[in-house]
Amino acid sequence: MAEVTAPPLAHDAMQGIATNIVAPAPVAGIPPMPVAAAPAAASVPPPEEVATETLYIQNLNEKIKIPVLKASLRGLFKSYGEVLDVVAHSNLRMRGQAFVSFENPEIAKKALKEVRGFPLYSKPMQISFAKTRSDAVVKKLDAANYDAHKQRRLDHKKATRYTNPIKRKYRQKRLAADADGAGAVPTSKRPNVQMPDEYLPPNKILFLQNLPETVTKDQLMALFSQYPNLYEVRLIPTKKDIAFVEFLDEASATVAKDALHNYKLDGENKIKITFARK
Repeated sequence: MAEVTAPPLAHDAMQGIATNIVAPAPVAGIPPMPVAAAPAAASVPPPEEVATETLYIQNLNEKIKIPVLKASLRGLFKSYGEVLDVVAHSNLRMRGQAFVSFENPEIAKKALKEVRGFPLYSKPMQISFAKTRSDAVVKKLDAANYDAHKQRRLDHKKATRYTNPIKRKYRQKRLAADADGAGAVPTSKRPNVQMPDEYLPPNKILFLQNLPETVTKDQLMALFSQYPNLYEVRLIPTKKDIAFVEFLDEASATVAKDALHNYKLDGENKIKITFARK
């Protein structure tokens, strides 16, 4: 699916513009006319967002790899209805943003209301409705016009390719560097960096760290059995400060993780809980 245009930002209307109008001087023998009071400015309520089938999401964690981010967004929104598509890119213009499409605006409206501000990978999501329909929505609801819709989108993308402010700024910077004789310097390929535990996608197995060395399986069972669908607790004999806790489903594991992360099991040290690597 291709990109969808993000909604414009709202701006407050200008109020209270000052004027320099001078009242005319009174004429002898003619009483001055009373001045009518200025009508009070009517307060205009902000326009309500027009619901569409696609949500535009900003402020996403840019350190998360795109496949992981898309899978996390799909898993988060699938409880509201069928997710037709998730669009996210790593390029400069789309970094930290994504689009999630549903089959009707009602589903999207409910998802926006309940998920807006949710801290995905430690960053609260900013969510609004996209201005235009996505390819996936048109293909699902208006298949007869899909080809024409896609061609219009491609034509618009081509027409605005060189007017994009971010790309224009990048080109100007590059031209300035070339003019100064400081052309692009070849850099070595970045090594593959393993994703930190905190950013791993949700799954049904939790990884516990910083446990007291005296902790027992029964203690962990008692702690995590407060939450439904606990399946198994596994200690590591050769490394007593870590353990694995498995639930029957991902949602139950997520609830337990959010509730017990940084819990002081021995009253002193906080246990660290993340999703286990697959």
